[in-house]
Amino acid sequence: MSSAQPATIEQMKQNPYKPLLATIEEIVEETWDTKTFRAVFQDEEMREKFTYKPGQFQEVSVFGVGEATFCLASTPTRPGSIEFSVRKVGSLTDALHEMSEGAVVGIRGPFGNWFPYQEWKGKDLLFIGGGIGMAPLRSLLNFCLDNRDDYGRVDVIYGARSSDLLCYKTEFDAWRNSKNTNLFLTIDKEEEGWQHNVGFVPAYLNDLAPKPDNTIAITCGPPIMIKFVLQNLATLGFTDEQIYTTLEMKMKCGVGKCGRCNIGHLFVCVDGPVFSYAQIRGLPPEF
Repeated sequence: MSSAQPATIEQMKQNPYKPLLATIEEIVEETWDTKTFRAVFQDEEMREKFTYKPGQFQEVSVFGVGEATFCLASTPTRPGSIEFSVRKVGSLTDALHEMSEGAVVGIRGPFGNWFPYQEWKGKDLLFIGGGIGMAPLRSLLNFCLDNRDDYGRVDVIYGARSSDLLCYKTEFDAWRNSKNTNLFLTIDKEEEGWQHNVGFVPAYLNDLAPKPDNTIAITCGPPIMIKFVLQNLATLGFTDEQIYTTLEMKMKCGVGKCGRCNIGHLFVCVDGPVFSYAQIRGLPPEF
């Protein structure tokens, strides 16, 4: 597979299984087990014309090892490259973590739907993230900050078990300093030198008690965090239609053929990965 040739845009349309070749230009070590990769397509036309929307995902191939699904953690408002964050959880992600800048990967995509950011213009936005779950939120957050006048107040609640497990630390100041934007950080337990909140994300959400009026809440993180965030948002007065999340963990092939992403009558690869909580409530209890 190392001799694979890059697909053209027309070939990608005809055959979504053929990967594009991309060179890893930068690797950022976010935590001890998570890295962010910035990749550039080798084909110049593809580099210029590749477009996506916040919330969409891609398939990343390590030739000779396999491929896996990762959200696009970058924003289309900053073209020329794409970014994805990878936590070490198996052979494919281990292989990615062993790569160096200059290595070549395969990219298929973009796939799936996206956050309905056009419908949210003029609304306040509440981002609630946990750990590596901040990756899809980062794409939307930076997109909205790059189009700052289109949205109202932006609040970001982000937490992890410990401070060393928070991703995108180099961007915190930019998020804080954006107009009418607030960043609230929290970790599970006290740490020496930690100057922000201590406690679980759902509890911190309750303490901050954001108002639901004209507000959209977007959340992603560990399933247990999401479970209690959803409960607490409801207690705060948010309706199911005001809450959105992404179900990337259930995806595999990217095009709804392998069946792994099937939930009830939906295929997450095709119908998602972005869903409102109103849509999720209609899914089988097994979810």
